[in-house]
Amino acid sequence: MSASLTVDARAYGLAGDGTTDDRSAVLVDELGAARAADGLPRRILVPPGRYLIQDEPVVWRSGVSLIGAGRGATCFVLRNPGRPTDPVPLAWFTAQQHGAGPENHLADVTFAHFEVDASGARTTDYHPLAKGLGLQYVLRGRFCDLYVHDAAATGFGCDFLQDTVVEGVLAERCGAQDPGEKMGGAGIGIGIGGWGDVERLTVTACTAIGNGTNGIFLELQQTRWTPPRGIRITACHAEDNRFGISDWGADGLLVANCTMIGNHEAGFDVSSQGTSGIGGRGGVVTGCVIDGNLRDGIGFGNTPGPYAFRGNRISDNGRYGYWEHNLAGGDQEPAMDVVLESNDIRGNALDGVRVDAGLREAAFLGNRFRDNGRRAAPAAAGGGDGVRCLALSVIDEHAEWPADGHQGKRVTVGGQSAVVLRNTATALTLAPCRPGADTAWSDGTPPAGTAYRLPDSPAPRAGPTVAAALTRPHVHGNRFWDDQEPRTQNHALWITADGHWEGGRVTDNDFTGNADRSTRYDAAPQGGRWRDNEV
Repeated sequence: MSASLTVDARAYGLAGDGTTDDRSAVLVDELGAARAADGLPRRILVPPGRYLIQDEPVVWRSGVSLIGAGRGATCFVLRNPGRPTDPVPLAWFTAQQHGAGPENHLADVTFAHFEVDASGARTTDYHPLAKGLGLQYVLRGRFCDLYVHDAAATGFGCDFLQDTVVEGVLAERCGAQDPGEKMGGAGIGIGIGGWGDVERLTVTACTAIGNGTNGIFLELQQTRWTPPRGIRITACHAEDNRFGISDWGADGLLVANCTMIGNHEAGFDVSSQGTSGIGGRGGVVTGCVIDGNLRDGIGFGNTPGPYAFRGNRISDNGRYGYWEHNLAGGDQEPAMDVVLESNDIRGNALDGVRVDAGLREAAFLGNRFRDNGRRAAPAAAGGGDGVRCLALSVIDEHAEWPADGHQGKRVTVGGQSAVVLRNTATALTLAPCRPGADTAWSDGTPPAGTAYRLPDSPAPRAGPTVAAALTRPHVHGNRFWDDQEPRTQNHALWITADGHWEGGRVTDNDFTGNADRSTRYDAAPQGGRWRDNEV
């Protein structure tokens, strides 16, 4: 066997019947030793079947690849009935457990064309290492055409990936034991920083749906490490996760041509929520659709900047299109050189852009702020005849609600509440109560006739709203308008009493066509050059 570069796993004892523990027959140790002896990488070919890995993970070896016959054909089933306190990832190699590091890494490994069913591996308490795949320090790796689902923690949880491609990975319903605020719990979670200030990694054509925290995240693992450059996320889809795609500590992350829809907190997030408490900086998000997220399209803060958002559709989100804010405990200084350019920012429930933390030298260039402030319906209540609840809706046959006027509100029904995604005149469409759920109701669907209430809508609602310090901004060539009937975007621009606009240039903008007057200044802007604007 040691002389063979490719082995058929069935020929060496893998049963693939779903009941026999196949861990000892995976051959990784033997093939890893052979590769160490002659320097030639090995491949394990696994034909169709369900291969049980029980109670103990497979510790991986350098130069050994695992190739299946395709998703749904080759499936590794993870279970831990005999060791309920311990995680059982399919493949394991970490710094803490195995001494992984830049000088002790996995090289030339491919994992391709198989499924990992982790639904049977649950730990007594949440364990962040209860992953589908859990590798660290991989060099020249390739992860391709994988389906990982129902992991207790992160599905694809591999860190420090150098000269590596992650392609066509589907991660669903992972973070099953994560309440949403623990470490891990993502579909695809990648720790970064272990290789130094450059990590050459591409994540492409991946899909993450219904995962407990992030769909896809990058997370700097040590505060003392330099945020690395060289990472790209392209053509990916993130839906129904807590956050869609998150940059928690990269430098110069490129996110291109991705869709981030229906996520519960934000479609795209930059913040201090990662292990190191350091937000990303220097990134570019371009050509993306960031649509229909329950709260914000983009949540951004806890970073010194810069960052650029160019050519994106930021639409129909349940609160703000873009929210500038800082979480407690992270970097609080104003972000520098944040650029919003040529974005279509439309149909968001409240403000198109909300500035609740300081910005310096920001640029808003050539954006289209249109039809924001959709959450304009007054408070409402009802119950009794004609009112009924389904798994993801509330129907009141006697209501006359304005279309999407309750978007992003929380409707209270009996002792439960749920977030409204959209509404017609008589029906509220609700969000799942948590990522991956098939109902809005954590305590069961309320019975017919149960009383409900909807809160009032905040006002005013603007294209951009400035409620913090905005210093020397460059605002040029934007259009702010509302052509709905009725109009809901009250103002093109609102500076609140808490806002402070100082200096900068505001030129060649079209502020006309909003519900009320074009601009509202509860705190007048100080200085700057304002000219050639149509008001």
